[in-house]
Amino acid sequence: MSSISNVENLSPQTIRQVMKEMQSMVENPLEGIKIQINDTDVTDIQALIEGPAGTPYAGGMFRVKLTLGKDFPQSPPKAFFITKIFHPNVAANGEICVNTLKKDWKPDLGIKHILLTIKCLLIVPNAESALNEEAGKLLLERYDDYSQRAKMMTEIHAQIAKTTDSKDDDGPSSKKHAVDKKLQDKKKEKLIKEKKRMLKRL
Repeated sequence: MSSISNVENLSPQTIRQVMKEMQSMVENPLEGIKIQINDTDVTDIQALIEGPAGTPYAGGMFRVKLTLGKDFPQSPPKAFFITKIFHPNVAANGEICVNTLKKDWKPDLGIKHILLTIKCLLIVPNAESALNEEAGKLLLERYDDYSQRAKMMTEIHAQIAKTTDSKDDDGPSSKKHAVDKKLQDKKKEKLIKEKKRMLKRL
């Protein structure tokens, strides 16, 4: 996964168009998608996608990256999940396989359409064009096992740290709260370690 900038390879018109579209998504955010702009490199497009409710990915935050090639928008960008995920259409290196980024690509589709397509892929995986054959096979033959595995990966890799709004007083209750939190964190760590061990055995 190359992080080399392609700014100098893109036409000024394309760069302007990409910047305009990115700014529009910041001002009018897409539901469950938070765009992250890199001011120094417009070709480095990253976004956080919320795991959709009712899927094994619910509760997770998944970072995705789009890489614009020098022929963009004539040729589609490459898309990757930076967050580890168990999904039929995502390869081990995070590359995403979806028709929109292959044969169905049209130059006027734009970044917004790609991000929405990736989010839809979390809701409706496509086992026919599987890059992760094991996930594709489980999805078709043993959905419960697929769902359990995907959920486990989400819990281990896609959880965001929740900040607690505790008051900064040094009373005994806050000390007790700190102790309780430490115990909770230890339990959580232990649980994640156990889940990782289970994943290795699978």
